[in-house]
Amino acid sequence: MIRTLAIGHDHQVTVGQPLEQLDMENYIWIWVDFNEPTDRESELLTSYFHFHPLAVEDCMHVLQRPKLDYYEDVQFLVVHALDVDTLDAEEVDLFISSRFLVTYHHHELDEIDQAWERIVQHANERKIWSRGPLAAAYTVMDKLVDNYFPSLFMIEDELAELEGQGRHESVEELMKQVFALRARLLKLRRTIVPMRDLMYRVLNSQHVQGKGEHMAYFTDIYDHLLKLTDMLEADREMTADLRDSYISLNSNRMNSIMKTLTVITTIFMPLTLIVGIYGMNFSYMPELGWKYGYFGILFFMFLLSVAMVVWFMRRGWFK
Repeated sequence: MIRTLAIGHDHQVTVGQPLEQLDMENYIWIWVDFNEPTDRESELLTSYFHFHPLAVEDCMHVLQRPKLDYYEDVQFLVVHALDVDTLDAEEVDLFISSRFLVTYHHHELDEIDQAWERIVQHANERKIWSRGPLAAAYTVMDKLVDNYFPSLFMIEDELAELEGQGRHESVEELMKQVFALRARLLKLRRTIVPMRDLMYRVLNSQHVQGKGEHMAYFTDIYDHLLKLTDMLEADREMTADLRDSYISLNSNRMNSIMKTLTVITTIFMPLTLIVGIYGMNFSYMPELGWKYGYFGILFFMFLLSVAMVVWFMRRGWFK
């Protein structure tokens, strides 16, 4: 589906005009959104807009890394939206010129719809962000970046809950949850960090047309991405600390179990030796004819066990 939004010289908005009927002389600038386009609609990138073949190829083959390319009087940006359910990145391509903005995405995105509605509602208020394609592009990117925060906040809430459950669940279950959170944080990192690098390049580029008056707005997006990156790294460090703590706890429990088994085995080793000796059943063993030999050996084995337990306690093995 292709939808159009045109800003007239009187700052009135025209929505839904067929692309073939748009006369650029009658408008200050236009926004054309390719939303889940068909193959025939995608061909308009070449036949109508005459975009560079490499840029068109990048649109067809997802998923590209966020980037900024320059083609004559058009800036081509690849940015990423975030699927809040799967945390997978979804590509959004932007073609920015002095007279038009073209957005291209293979899936319907709420962030694009929100930016669209914002432009429609406030275009006649002559705000800075409504005065050109670059400002509309900023609105799209701002909505995309704002949508990163809820997913990260949700992970932070789960981390806080996980810390409180440390005494009520097994170490194995806690470790599974920690590694699941680390996997989700890694997915977020693969989206946030490249977007941060892209925004840094946009801010420091000398080729982005009309960027000067919008610098504060793009800087705001960059600040949000820096904050997201800091939160992301802090959460990763927290999961690493939790992982190390659980590994240490598990090791301590294992050491305690091994110590207990070692004590039991050590106590029974001399007893087994004694029982083994008297179980050989030779006819001329000296003690076999003693009337109280059986009770004497049992008493000796008991005293030996008690002595070993006392010795282990003094050595601190039961602490």
